[in-house]
Amino acid sequence: MIINFGSINIDYVYRVPHLVAPGETLAATSYSRHLGGKGANQSLAIARAGADVLHVGAINQKDDWTLQTLLESKVDVSNVALLDDEPTGHAIISVDDNGENSILIVAGANGKLEGAQIDKALAGAKPGDWALLQHETNAVCEIATRCKRAGLQVAFNPAPFNAEATLTMLPQVDLLIVNETEAEQLRQALGGLTPKVPQLLTTLGARGAHLQTDSGRIDAQAFRLEARDTTGAGDTFIGYFLAGRALGLDDEAALKRASAAAAMSVTIAGAAESIPYNDQVDQFMNSASL
Repeated sequence: MIINFGSINIDYVYRVPHLVAPGETLAATSYSRHLGGKGANQSLAIARAGADVLHVGAINQKDDWTLQTLLESKVDVSNVALLDDEPTGHAIISVDDNGENSILIVAGANGKLEGAQIDKALAGAKPGDWALLQHETNAVCEIATRCKRAGLQVAFNPAPFNAEATLTMLPQVDLLIVNETEAEQLRQALGGLTPKVPQLLTTLGARGAHLQTDSGRIDAQAFRLEARDTTGAGDTFIGYFLAGRALGLDDEAALKRASAAAAMSVTIAGAAESIPYNDQVDQFMNSASL
């Protein structure tokens, strides 16, 4: 079981010829609206990979349509609060012709997780279960502390990156998941040192990923596919990796499967829409080469 204390956003996506420069006004070529949020994306990836996931979050009650995609993928949303006085979190996403993106987020209801809601989620947890957290909700350090007291392992993806908050979290973290930029920012905050965590997973985009543990380092190559939209690729990777572990795969196999799922996701526009299902990843891995 994986308990994901994570954001649920509405993504407003604009296709543009290039990412807008400071002071520039640019006409978008298209617009669309989707379910998003790092938390929701990661829960979808976990569920579509075949593992059990409980999502803990909050939205405005008028936006309960956002839960439909999660429900269809068998994400447990029984611990998502429906609020009447806070807007649902949202993101404004620009995607250019090369598939690169820039993202502006507003927390909204994601910043309203409460103690009783956290306690309810942990009531059904077993020692050894995983808790997954990001930086798109409130009370991240408090949640991690409660999870550790309950005997859970904590996976933390500190995005959007905040150096001070991340350093505060490190003593509670069993698995730290960062991309290349976040890894460098964290090293700078630590005076050039590598963070002292039991497991460090670094994603490197088209160059793959590597996992550092007490047993050594495992490198995973990326699968090469033409990118249409990289939004959500990192979340896909994280969800599939944690799901792989939960389903009993060894770390090398879990990394390879996560790399395949992430590669597939960049070929489809959008975040939630691009996350593949388990059987699709099976078919791809049976036919693809690195």
